[in-house]
Amino acid sequence: MTSWLTLIGIGEDGALAPGGRDALDQADLVFGGKRHLALANVPAGAEAKSWPSPFADVYEDLKQQSGKKVAVLASGDPMWFGIGASLLRHFSADEMRVLPSLSAFQLAAARKGWSLQETECLSVHGRPVDLVRAALYPGARILLLTSNSDTPRQVADILADEGYGRTKLTVLEHLGGEKERIVHGTAEDWSHAVVDLHTLALDVVADPNSRFRGRTAGLADDAFRHDGKMTKQDIRAATLAELKPFPGALLWDIGSGCGSVAIEWLRAADRTQAIGLEPNADRRQMAADNALALGVPHLELKDASAPDGLADLPEPDAVFIGGGLTTPGTVTGAMAALKTGGQLVANAVTLESEAVLLEAYRTLGGALKRLSVQKASAVGGLTGWRPQMTVTQWSVTKS
Repeated sequence: MTSWLTLIGIGEDGALAPGGRDALDQADLVFGGKRHLALANVPAGAEAKSWPSPFADVYEDLKQQSGKKVAVLASGDPMWFGIGASLLRHFSADEMRVLPSLSAFQLAAARKGWSLQETECLSVHGRPVDLVRAALYPGARILLLTSNSDTPRQVADILADEGYGRTKLTVLEHLGGEKERIVHGTAEDWSHAVVDLHTLALDVVADPNSRFRGRTAGLADDAFRHDGKMTKQDIRAATLAELKPFPGALLWDIGSGCGSVAIEWLRAADRTQAIGLEPNADRRQMAADNALALGVPHLELKDASAPDGLADLPEPDAVFIGGGLTTPGTVTGAMAALKTGGQLVANAVTLESEAVLLEAYRTLGGALKRLSVQKASAVGGLTGWRPQMTVTQWSVTKS
């Protein structure tokens, strides 16, 4: 297929990506923001068209132009948190040609003197700022694409709340243009007025005695708001080890409760997704609050139970069954929906649920184990072991 849609990166100074001027001169139609259209000097023979409102209408507009040569102007690299990824959900790669300019991340790293491969590059442009929470650790270097002039203040509040108030914030305005300006401050005393168009750099510094939450499985139970019914820390760590999260993978969390397993799945690898099924409204709210507080606000929660609630969900890479095991059809429905090579893990604490897992093990194979944890606590003036409820765990890979 001949490419008819060309994405052209443009800098703050109006410089086009290599090959961009030729592509623009050959275009019948040029899409872009008003600022980009003005900077690019669109040739008189091409129709210039600003982004529609709502923006989602642009995809249908573009489909109507497939017989023409169309250029799309985008800041920096269109494929790095840019419009390129969005367009690829509507058009094939064969229809598109991408001409990237320097990205905001590259320019910001150059100004800061940071090695880009050792820097976390994130976007909170049009996304919840709470995503930053999951990226924090002592010594982290983070570059953020932001939504507006208020984002640095919001990020500073999050940093202070998480125990990183001494973090150094750098706002890099209008990178690569005549209006470029750099503003420095710290999270605990941030009060600077900045413009909407900027990139935010965080040089993360932990406060003394601050808490640190790793992204490996096994967050402390008190990291979650819960009503006592949750997959506890040690069992949760063993469960995530069996679920095997990987970048971009989707988890179904059946009987999600306070969301602890789904949240740890989302924190464990980049671009992961999770859908939690939980019929109890109070627990769904707890799960939503926990997801926000732990930096994964994109956890999707549904007022549903298995097996009926499994219908029409996207195909999962992994399934965890923490509730509803004794409901007929839950295990078979989840197994049928699971991708080939995917993981199914189920935990049981009652004899009835354990019997379901024993039957599943006999018919479907996999591994069956019992997990027992004891923790030290006071016994009078001495110390003794107190056992938690034993958990029976079944895990299987779909062949």
